[in-house]
Amino acid sequence: MSAPAPFSEDQADAFDNVAEMLARAGVDLLDGALTPRAEGRGGEVMAVIGKAGSGKTTLLSQLYGGLVEAGVEVVSGDWEGRRRRDRRTLAILAPTNKAASVLRGHGVPATTIHRILYTPVYDPEYEKIAEWLAGNGERPVVVGLSDAALDRAEAYYRSNPSIPGALAAAGLRGSDFILGWKRRDDPLDIGFVDEASMLDERQFDDLKEIFPTLVLFGDPAQLAPVGQSGEMVFDRLPEKRRKVLHRVHRQAADNPILDLAHALADDSLEFEGFERMVEDAARRDDRVVVAQRVEADLMARSPVLVWRNVTRIRLIQAFRGAYGAPPDALLPGEPLICDGIELPLKQRKKRLDLEARGLIKGQQVIYLGPGKRPGFSRLHVIGAEDPQVSAASIVKIELPDEEEPFIPFAANMGAVFLHGAAVTIHKAQGSQWPQVQVFAPDLWAAARAGRVEAGQPLWKRLAYVAITRAQERLFWVTRYRMARPEAPLTADDVLKIAAPRLELSPEEDGA
Repeated sequence: MSAPAPFSEDQADAFDNVAEMLARAGVDLLDGALTPRAEGRGGEVMAVIGKAGSGKTTLLSQLYGGLVEAGVEVVSGDWEGRRRRDRRTLAILAPTNKAASVLRGHGVPATTIHRILYTPVYDPEYEKIAEWLAGNGERPVVVGLSDAALDRAEAYYRSNPSIPGALAAAGLRGSDFILGWKRRDDPLDIGFVDEASMLDERQFDDLKEIFPTLVLFGDPAQLAPVGQSGEMVFDRLPEKRRKVLHRVHRQAADNPILDLAHALADDSLEFEGFERMVEDAARRDDRVVVAQRVEADLMARSPVLVWRNVTRIRLIQAFRGAYGAPPDALLPGEPLICDGIELPLKQRKKRLDLEARGLIKGQQVIYLGPGKRPGFSRLHVIGAEDPQVSAASIVKIELPDEEEPFIPFAANMGAVFLHGAAVTIHKAQGSQWPQVQVFAPDLWAAARAGRVEAGQPLWKRLAYVAITRAQERLFWVTRYRMARPEAPLTADDVLKIAAPRLELSPEEDGA
């Protein structure tokens, strides 16, 4: 089996090995032939690993294209329609909405792991609309919905094939057409997982239960999940199941940001020598900037990346002070990070509802303003396909030298948020921004601490992850200073994104 011509030798080898695994599962990329999935067939897992710029995303995109040409259907997690025995499916997953949106920017219809593990339960009346939009039924007549509303849903679905988004365009709230969420009972088929270095053992086990054919794409130089001793889930696979991409491609080789990231592999390189490399790169190329202070304007949409929590909290306070944010309220446009869901076990359905809409731990959102009910917030979920939601919220503003955070407002229960103007490098994994500020004094502190993770100095792993979050420009910040913002903080930029708002409205006794 031959891989596409533009591939390098290691990409071609990985493509062929994945294609052979797919052929054993009944999907022949060469001939475009499909056979029904064999029930109970033993699972196969393969990993494609490589550092930034080695072509993992290109390979994933080509495999996706080949599967679609062969007749494999893509499962989004929003709606799967009627099942057929001869149907072969592919789900392309990422741990976070932001990571999934990076893939969608490359034309790959990715969704989050949560949206596959948990499936929506639709109201039967509105299920008819979903079947019609998916091409599996006639245009329905639904009490309470006009022809104009159905036309809006159809127009939305044509431009953005999202069933919840289309129903929201018809004027429905999420609580109208989704009765709840349930753990997926039946297995799927083929799964591709990007940013697999972020997977923990429990997620990996869940995915192996659901997908008899699973391909992981990951970067072995990133930080392993907390509690896994520097080991990633693909490290335990047999060597023949791990295909390594070594070559750095031309578009990556011309990138000074990736040059710096790959230089960290030199065992003899010390922190001081690396900083000189950053300074040299900044003199040659304006895509690398050595900055004397943090830019508050950039923090509003791309957080400063730090190692230590104390640094994160102080930078957040400096950011809020620079914009004149009141201590007892949030300004529209302030960035937040979801820190989990606070709901009792009896409210499991509501927890799944919030998580399935993107409010999972580590998710970045922008605060748009208060909701219609006390404790509710209107939010823009960064990277989500349907980004604007309203949810019961508990917002915590951490303060320097204070054990307990200040809570400007809160629902009784709901999604918990920390401020997002600065985040730890661990939490930044899976995300990318056009411009990224890396707080170098924290990396220097990590180098001085002398810690080692998986046989490599921790500061090098931190630096690698932080640097590779930058898509276009890297700011290497060297001082504890902050530049004042050039304009007031607003949410106008995200409000311009045309997407209907989904209302998450738990009952009064729930959130």
